Order: sequence, then C-alpha cells, then structure tokens
Amino acid sequence: MLDAIRERRSIRSYSDRRVDDSVVDRIIEMGSWAPSGLNNQPWRFVIVRDPQGRNKLADCTKYGRIILNAPVCIAVFMDHSKSYDRVKDLQAIGACIQNMLLAIHHLGLGAVWLGEILNQKDQVAGLLQVPAGLELMALVALGYPAETKGGGSRKPISELIVGRK
Repeated sequence: MLDAIRERRSIRSYSDRRVDDSVVDRIIEMGSWAPSGLNNQPWRFVIVRDPQGRNKLADCTKYGRIILNAPVCIAVFMDHSKSYDRVKDLQAIGACIQNMLLAIHHLGLGAVWLGEILNQKDQVAGLLQVPAGLELMALVALGYPAETKGGGSRKPISELIVGRK
C-alpha cells in the first residue's frame, strides 16, 4: 500500500482500450469505502463515456483535451441532502477521490483529478442533468495509460512539520 501511494501519478493521456463497466464499478466501490462523518457517505457519481457528453464537458474547462482523450470520466458530486458539516463532507469526498485514484493505479489504469472544471460547476450539473442538491466536487478522467510517468518529488518532511509538542 505504501508503495502504491508513492508510485501513483496523474496520467493525462490514455489509449483507446475500453475500460469495462465492472472495472469502473469497482473503482467507485473503493471510493465509497472512504471514511465520512457519521458514515453519511455524501458522494454521488455520474459516469460519462459518451463522446458527445465528454465533448460538452471538455468545453467547461481549459483542460478539455484530457477529457476528450479519456475513455471514462467520473463526475464526483456532494449530495447536500446527506451533508451535516460542509468541511467534514469536503474532507470525506477528498478521501473518496483518493481511494478511487489508488484503486485506478492498482488496477493498471491511469487517472487525473480535475478541479479547474469547478469554475463551471453549475453548467456541468446542468449538462449531466443531476438532481437538485448535488454540487460538483471534481472530475476524474481515467483510462489505460498511453504514457508513463517517472518518480515524483515531494518536499522533505522537515519543511512540512511546523511543530512537535
């Protein structure tokens, strides 16, 4: 598990290989095992495979080329009817997306978490025809990688820890 955390990279280019529905369902299932306050599970998903749907989503972000190239996009929403504390729910949805990214990596696929599309979250909600009360949190573009990424870098923990009491 620790190696998977260190090895996972954002992948922005995908092959044409189809991602089976069962694989997408497994990814969402793994996301759903993230912790959430009071086990409220505030996440909801829309799976977008259709090229026309992806074209419309691509128009909502400057990173549209990634969406156009991805065989699958998963729009992640917060369900306000399940929410009891916005900050906790945002943290839970972040954990859900991280679980999904780790599952994607484990399954031999690649993905990138797109957040810039939030600038058009109302337009995306309309395009995807989601029920009222769902707020876009992110879009995860995924597929089988057409690129490989090398090792990443992180700041040393001495720069990150601001105190020990």
